[in-house]
Amino acid sequence: MSTSVLLYDLLSLQILVPFCACYVSLLKDFVESEFFVIDGDSLLLKCLCKETEYLTFFYRVECFLHDFTEKGAKYVIVFFKDAEQMYFAYPHFLFLRTALIEHLKHNTDISVHTEFSNCLSSEWEIFLKNSYPYFIIVSDVGLTSLQTDYLCIFIAHSLSKKINVVLTSGQEYDTLRVYGYHLQSLWKHRLFFQKHEKDLQCACETIVRYTATSLCLYGHLKLSLKSIQKEIHQTILLLKQLWPEGSDIRRTVCVLACAVVLKLYSNMLKNADTSVGAEEEPSERGESKPLSPEEAADLCRMQCLTVIFLLHMPLSRRVQIRIIKSRWTERVLPLMKMYEFCTHFVLTNLSDTNDWKLDLTYLPDLNDDSLLRNLAHYYEMEYCEGFKFQKELGKEMENEYQFLWDTITKLAVKYDFGDAFPVRNTSQLFLEQKQPFFRGCEEEIPDIGLIPMKSDLVEAYAGDVLKVLPVLESNDPAVTSLIKYKEFDELCHWHSGRPLTEEYERAQCSADAKSKDPNERRQIQKLQTFYRFYGSTLEDGTSKTIVNQGAMPVNANTVVKKTRKTHKSKAEIIAEENKKRLKIKEEKKEQEQWKALRMSTEKEIKQNLTVGINKLEKFLKTLQSRSVKFSAEIAGLSACSEVWKEHCKKQGNNPKDLSIAVQVMRRIHILLEKYQDLLEKSHLQKLTSCLRLLGFENLACSLSGQVRESDDQSISNYTTEVRPARFQLQYMDYYLLREERNDPDPRVQHFIPDTWQRELLDAVDNNESAVIVAPTSSGKTYASYYCMEKVLKMSNEGVVVYVAPTKALVNQVVGIIYSRFTKKLPDGLVVCGVFTRDYRHDVMNCQILVTVPQCLEILMLSPRCQEWTKRIQYVIFDEVHCLGGEIGAEVWEHLLVTIRCPFLALSATISNPEHLTAWLQSVKRYWQHAENTIEESSTNSTENFTRKYKVKSKVKEQKKSYRVRLVLYEERYNDLEKYVCSIKGTDFVIEHCHPCAALTVNHIESYGIPSDLSLSPRESLQLYDTMLKVWPEWPRAQDLDPEEFVLFKNKVVIKKVDVRKYEQELKKELTEWIVTGQRQKVHELLECLKPQPVDCSKEEKWTKFACFVDKLREMDKLPAIFFIFGIRSVERAAQNIYSNLLKKQKNEQDPNTEREKENLREKLRKVHRRLKKLQPFDAKKVSASKSESIVVALSEKEHLEKKLKKLTEIPSACTYANSKAVDENTLAKIFNRVRFQRKGYEQKMLALRGIGYHHGSMAFRERQVVEMLFRLGYIKVVTATGTLALGINMPCKSVVFAEDSIFLDALNYRQMSGRAGRRGQDMIGNVFFYDIPLPKVERLIKSNVPQLKGQFPLTISLVLRLMLLAAKADDKADARAKVLSMLKHSLMSFKQERHTELLKIYFIFSLQFLIQEGYLDQAGNPIGFAGLVTHLHYYEPSNFVLVSFLVKGLFHKLCQPIEEGSTDFSEDVMEKLVLILANLFGRRYLPAGTAKFKNKFYQSKVFLEDLPEDFAEAVYEYNSKVERNFAHFLLTAAKLADTEQEYRLPLSKTDFTFKNWHGSELASYLMDNTKNISAISPFACLSGMIDHDLFQAVNINQAVLHSLKINVTNCPLLHLEKYDDQGRKRPLNAYALDFYKHGSLTALTTDNWLNEGDAYYHLKDFSLLIKAIGTSLSELCDNPNDNVLLAFQKLAENYENKLAAV
Repeated sequence: MSTSVLLYDLLSLQILVPFCACYVSLLKDFVESEFFVIDGDSLLLKCLCKETEYLTFFYRVECFLHDFTEKGAKYVIVFFKDAEQMYFAYPHFLFLRTALIEHLKHNTDISVHTEFSNCLSSEWEIFLKNSYPYFIIVSDVGLTSLQTDYLCIFIAHSLSKKINVVLTSGQEYDTLRVYGYHLQSLWKHRLFFQKHEKDLQCACETIVRYTATSLCLYGHLKLSLKSIQKEIHQTILLLKQLWPEGSDIRRTVCVLACAVVLKLYSNMLKNADTSVGAEEEPSERGESKPLSPEEAADLCRMQCLTVIFLLHMPLSRRVQIRIIKSRWTERVLPLMKMYEFCTHFVLTNLSDTNDWKLDLTYLPDLNDDSLLRNLAHYYEMEYCEGFKFQKELGKEMENEYQFLWDTITKLAVKYDFGDAFPVRNTSQLFLEQKQPFFRGCEEEIPDIGLIPMKSDLVEAYAGDVLKVLPVLESNDPAVTSLIKYKEFDELCHWHSGRPLTEEYERAQCSADAKSKDPNERRQIQKLQTFYRFYGSTLEDGTSKTIVNQGAMPVNANTVVKKTRKTHKSKAEIIAEENKKRLKIKEEKKEQEQWKALRMSTEKEIKQNLTVGINKLEKFLKTLQSRSVKFSAEIAGLSACSEVWKEHCKKQGNNPKDLSIAVQVMRRIHILLEKYQDLLEKSHLQKLTSCLRLLGFENLACSLSGQVRESDDQSISNYTTEVRPARFQLQYMDYYLLREERNDPDPRVQHFIPDTWQRELLDAVDNNESAVIVAPTSSGKTYASYYCMEKVLKMSNEGVVVYVAPTKALVNQVVGIIYSRFTKKLPDGLVVCGVFTRDYRHDVMNCQILVTVPQCLEILMLSPRCQEWTKRIQYVIFDEVHCLGGEIGAEVWEHLLVTIRCPFLALSATISNPEHLTAWLQSVKRYWQHAENTIEESSTNSTENFTRKYKVKSKVKEQKKSYRVRLVLYEERYNDLEKYVCSIKGTDFVIEHCHPCAALTVNHIESYGIPSDLSLSPRESLQLYDTMLKVWPEWPRAQDLDPEEFVLFKNKVVIKKVDVRKYEQELKKELTEWIVTGQRQKVHELLECLKPQPVDCSKEEKWTKFACFVDKLREMDKLPAIFFIFGIRSVERAAQNIYSNLLKKQKNEQDPNTEREKENLREKLRKVHRRLKKLQPFDAKKVSASKSESIVVALSEKEHLEKKLKKLTEIPSACTYANSKAVDENTLAKIFNRVRFQRKGYEQKMLALRGIGYHHGSMAFRERQVVEMLFRLGYIKVVTATGTLALGINMPCKSVVFAEDSIFLDALNYRQMSGRAGRRGQDMIGNVFFYDIPLPKVERLIKSNVPQLKGQFPLTISLVLRLMLLAAKADDKADARAKVLSMLKHSLMSFKQERHTELLKIYFIFSLQFLIQEGYLDQAGNPIGFAGLVTHLHYYEPSNFVLVSFLVKGLFHKLCQPIEEGSTDFSEDVMEKLVLILANLFGRRYLPAGTAKFKNKFYQSKVFLEDLPEDFAEAVYEYNSKVERNFAHFLLTAAKLADTEQEYRLPLSKTDFTFKNWHGSELASYLMDNTKNISAISPFACLSGMIDHDLFQAVNINQAVLHSLKINVTNCPLLHLEKYDDQGRKRPLNAYALDFYKHGSLTALTTDNWLNEGDAYYHLKDFSLLIKAIGTSLSELCDNPNDNVLLAFQKLAENYENKLAAV
């Protein structure tokens, strides 16, 4: 197969198609503990540019790498040896590549690998296998087509090795994150590579093979590359003799390259002269005439002079050098090429020299072509014009230059190239004579400065920055030309004065308790009834009726104090006596119950141990009396002992079933730990004899305190033959007792809370805030409901807000609230209200509001909701780790810093809770200070409220507390055991995956063993045994032997906490092995623990998926949730399981069954007809015979129905449903919820087989049905996307990861796996990885959860909303305090002074932008269309562009109805509207190059069309204005830059200040002092960048001062066209428009390359956006029949209908 055909196949099979990649944040998951690889050549290609100077190139490279380093990334860079061959046609790039390698190796801490020949070499494969990088950053396009092909092979190989790839194309970064296209390794990549491995190897060899052995200079003049290398080697040896002490790399490279160039060039010309003979002259052949040796010497002298400038001249002076536009002539370029080749070989040779001391610091500054051309221009155009142009070089530089040229002369040996001076001995022109020679000054930049503002708020926040920035005069054109709009009024329409609705009121509301409409009242009652039923599936117990007590609940300490009263009243004494009598009565009743059940329970244990023990434990849970429980446990022990004896007798010498011995030991543990006070001597003797029976003599002696002298042979027949400590760890494992408190807490009714839970309750009682980090299902949410109960009891006005991240979680919490609480409230008030983006009810008139962050932010920042916010007593933030997400995370921050009341922040996955708590404590300290200065104005609001709802009580004043507690609880109640599953032939290989198997020696050495990598007791024992196996002479083997370990030795009851300490000792010892040089043994140990899964195809995996579910049922691992990351895959998987059960039933049932069922149905129909005829009109007139016939018919009907029901029953082997879990009425009630849903029937059929699926695009009711049936235990198998990861209460026995995805990261893994192990039902949780690549499994297990570092918290829209709040609020002091809190307390800037300053700079820019665009006046008051912009604040900068379209009347021009007076619009108008909105709001970029991909799109257009011309012009006008404003701001903010930092390379910190510079007349002459470079990085200046270039946004990131940390992402531009680093256009995905046209979600996944879940969410968001625009326009538009308004309303309706049909 040819290379070109093979590489075409690579693309056609979508192995490398870049648009299959997901655009994601690259460092969000494993940044703290994992490393990735950067391909060095891809890095080179990314930073290369023809116009880029040498030092600027290194600056760009360092900026790119520094950005990763600064964000905590770990990476290595790889340069393949063979890739060097591809640069021989481009000597400039070859020279740069070599210098870059040496610079990174010697001047940075980056690990650089150059030992691998190519990407298919065996050494590279070994490296990948041993180190397994997270991903490899590679370019998908090269300098040449050959290099592009090579990179394709590199990508294909990486993917085949299960390593993901990130493309350099399209990478972007902001202050905190780096984004890029991430291509996931799939089975098809491995399959393709296996099939074509040999062909790819041949193709790679062909590509990297370089046959050229000479350098062609002037057509017939060629130079052997070997001769260059040989000459350089000899010249280096000679220079070592001349400079034995070594020197600066710039001097060294210069003299070596110049000497070799001059010698070889002279030789070449000499040889050419003798051989030319009768050949044509070059000029006759149309070729450039070679330079003479003298001209070449002139060029080398100027090169030496350039290096002298580099050695002495500081960068601050070099940036002023004239920007020369002239290029080298054709005659000079070959010699320049030769010089670059020589430099490459010089660097290569020097890198192998270790015995010569060279200063390599300034490797990034070996050359400056711009400076060299300036010198060339000076000597050939200016120097010769007269004395006044002949400038002095300066004594120091002159001497240095003389020294360098003398050295070159010595190195030239037999050649004479003249003296150092004069610099030019020939008149040859080296530069093209095109005019102008230099870049001239562009139009003058207007005065730099800020538009003056008068705002106390702005001064309070950013006054320190403002005072150092220039301010424009009031008569400056920029100030006088400001747009003057009428002030925006939040309360009424700005034209008509019509009152406006609140933003929260624009969400849909179908019913509200305040409503007087009977239908709406009935609807809300039905909803409440359902919520109570839904809540009952979440929690046991009945609703608690809350009585308004008007006082704070007491905490446990207060209760204790009350019980210490010495004198009791008569009533109290009588009550206590009644309680005692009742207790005695209950105890007698329980004793009678036990007496009645004892015989049958003991009998059942003896007949079937598992069933009997389950029955016993179920009975024990119903008991209250400890004495009765004790009796039952003693009886259970006796029965289990008898079963063990019988089993041992039966087995004889055969292996014994130790699970029976486990039950004996369990009873002993429970009796000794929980009932020690009830144990008498006879009981202890019984326990001792049981221990002896099991063969645990040392434990028996330890318990009895006596040493047994004789050995009873009869007992030895019953021993377990396992030593006691090992037995408890290996076999009792998850049965080992946990540390639990026995003292009840009066605040908790149904369980005894742990210490950490009591601390939470204390925090609530004391009105304190708390950050709670505890594992899933540990009981952390109990405090939330305790907090709600407290507020409900205190008054009718206090409010608790529960913030949940998703609507699914909102509904769950509402269900629990209705299930838990009932309270009689005045008319119009309710206990619970809901507010989400697309639905709300009872927002302002509830006591518990359940909402999502974005909606609470609307209320917190609304000037009209201030009084309501003052009623908030507590805010509960569930899943607060969402603070670290990528989208919407900043809203969590905004809420945490603006609430004045205490809060509870709950999460299971925060890796830096101390940092989060410290930040929140600093916020509370701010509020403590702020509230002392704020005038309380809540009295009036309370009076208004009580008057409105006729309520007498008021919000109770509580003691203020500003403390933030951190409550940490890391121990899961159930251990999680992991299994790796793969397919081998017709069976499944399910291997236990020891957590330590995920580690590597390097990982332990670099990062230690992760703190949350916990082991079960059995895994701890396995680790010890393996350690002993790999190192039999291990010195500490005896100390850590389970039988000898200090906490286990002779201990009857080994607890979980003891095993945890043992585990820590083993981990500590493992780490010590590495420290003491036993790396190889640790490597062997980890390899021994590692499972060996078998790879299989995707098709095989899904074909056998249903069989895998059956396998889990056989293993008793159901109920289980199967996580799959695609909507269609989730549904298909469930249908696959269902089909398998149907097939199984069909195979098992009698072939005549169907016929028999049909016969019975026919008979039933006949009976029904007969009954209908017999049915009388008047029952009294029925004759006896007719009555008898009716009775017979009814009896026959009942008989037939029973028979038919029996036949139609699903065999237990063909269903996973547990029919005993739910009664028929409840089941019918639940199914009734989905009877009208589109997939309701399918869901019912699946559920009847115990199967369900769950994903985000299902209807709300459909999801609820699955959740309820799963919780009730009816459904046992659920396939789901990540929607179940965030807090949904669906605990199960097992979690299965059935599909790999980029979204399966460390955070989601912990959230999802946390569902496994139901407290109170399962002793252990199981996590299965079904055909997930082992390296991915290992990464998930060992990786830390990402740290919460915050987000960039400000947007221009947010600043406008804050200014609006400050200007329009009734309580100005409260509003000001909130605004300042949000501005000052960003998590990103906490303890980061540089970020604090950056935010102030951005805040100032935002204000300037808003003033210039006409949204704020100079006093900071909102004006003009401020309202519309803030209503669409989610969509910046598109909201500003939309307003510009409205102002220009473009929508009115477009939205013309079909005919005059009509309200109907053509489909063309609708599609154009979607096109415009998609360009504004549905912006999802595809990678560059995708538009050229030749593929057949079946339904979608895929690539979004351009905006209509008039709209595009408006966008260009908007962008140019924004670019101009942003550039002016950068020029103004330049004064804030760190000058010292600007003259250092960002990563290597190489300093270019050169304080010993004494000046030079010639240097001064070459400078252009009119150059404006106040905001340009000095390194960018070298490539000709000036301030004017900042007016083009594309230049900002590369040019602006680095220390400002300002990125072009902070500029509110709407790019109509975006290009990658290679200049390729990145098209927009047309998913929103395509869906409007074809209405197919499937087409978006096949044609538009979107993940199904993502596609649905994006469409849902787009639909909500259209609705939001329509709603906002209706608020701002006087005329309800306005065409634009009607068009948007119709479009919203159309789009919603299409989405509903999916």
